[in-house]
Amino acid sequence: MKHDIKTRADISTLVHQFYGTIRRDDLLGPIFHHHIADDQWAEHLEKLTDFWETNLFGVAKFKGNPTVAHLAVDKHHDYGIGQIHFGRWLQVWFATITDLFEGENADKAKEAARRMAHTQFMVLWYQKPDSVKGKTA
Repeated sequence: MKHDIKTRADISTLVHQFYGTIRRDDLLGPIFHHHIADDQWAEHLEKLTDFWETNLFGVAKFKGNPTVAHLAVDKHHDYGIGQIHFGRWLQVWFATITDLFEGENADKAKEAARRMAHTQFMVLWYQKPDSVKGKTA
């Protein structure tokens, strides 16, 4: 029986399973592998667990700026990060939550991810050079 996301351990389970899937994904895996070395994943997953603990439980642990990181990744990929990438990220996030959890915090995690993906996409879109905006729908 599924339960709601209640603890940091629950968030860690979610983050680890989600990024395990992302790392194997044909669309997103190569992007993540290019920017995060194998020996950096443990630290990165801890940071992402901090991020979601901050977002879901209001625990002030996360330090960082995801927007700066996403802008750098987009630039490195010739401004080719688009809706398809954010859509796939959300699809995997929602499926992972649905497989593991149900409840108010599970729904909150889905909605927070939807808002973040939209915001990150829009920030990336407005920072792209005009010459590539029509190529990255």
